[in-house]
This record gives sequence, C-alpha cells and structure tokens, in this order.
Amino acid sequence: MTTRQLWMATALALMIAGASGSATAADMSVQIRNAQLRATPSYLGKITGSAPYAQRVEVLQTQGDWLEVRSAAATGWLHKSALTTKKIVIKAGASDVGATASGEELALAGKGFNSDIEADFKNKNAEVSFAPIDRMEKITVSPSEARAFLDQGGVKPVAGGAR
Repeated sequence: MTTRQLWMATALALMIAGASGSATAADMSVQIRNAQLRATPSYLGKITGSAPYAQRVEVLQTQGDWLEVRSAAATGWLHKSALTTKKIVIKAGASDVGATASGEELALAGKGFNSDIEADFKNKNAEVSFAPIDRMEKITVSPSEARAFLDQGGVKPVAGGAR
C-alpha cells in the first residue's frame, strides 16, 4: 500500500468512526417553553413527561424528524423543532427568564412573523376583522380529543407523524 493509499484509508476510517460516534448519545437543549415528551414519535403520542426551556436532554435515537430523548425526569420523543444543539444558559437574576418564547412564537419568528409585523398589518388593513382569527387561536384540542376525532374518521397516523 502506498503512503497516499494509507493516508486515504486512515482518513476514511476516521470519518466512519466520527459518523458512528455522532449517531450515539448527544446532548441538546430544549428551545421552547415547555416541551412535551411523547411515548411515540408523533404529535398524537401519549405525553410521558415534559422538559422546560433550556434543559439539557440526552438524545437516545432519531426517527425522521423525531428524537427520543432522556430528560432529568422522563424519557420520550420530541420533534426536532423543539431542540437546539446550542447550550442555552439562563443567567441568574435575569428578569425575563420566566418570559421565554413559546413553541408557536418561535415557529412564527422563524418564518419572519412577530407581534410588530402583525400590528403593522392590522394598521394598514383597518377594515379587516380579525375576530374570527382571534376566536380560532383560542381553540384548544387535547391529544385525547384529537385521537378520538381521528379514530372516528378511521384515520391511522403513521409513526413519526405527518409525512
């Protein structure tokens, strides 16, 4: 084997070792106010526990966009959008620690939408009634109600949620 071939084989072995190492446990931070851990990788999975904002969790395995994690209190599945690889540090004495963003707020902010943009749109479109939207935003459906609705309609969600 030539020196070049030996060098290439060593580099390939290191890349494979690194890839297999990244498939094992890793720590991530919860980036939403209160992440609900689920028994299955689906938004309709039974809630097994929760993990608060900034808590570090250990990733046990991945299935599509879902990660099975172990928190300080429970093990369950979280959608990848609830997690970040960054370590979130909450400084002691910070007055806004309790006012963290909700999952919905983070999703909207990621799309470039926030309360300032909403207010600007409402000012420019004063004739538009937002009352129906405000009523819809107040509707909540529990996981058991969603499951009953799907069962009644004969809908069987696939593992991992919608695809």
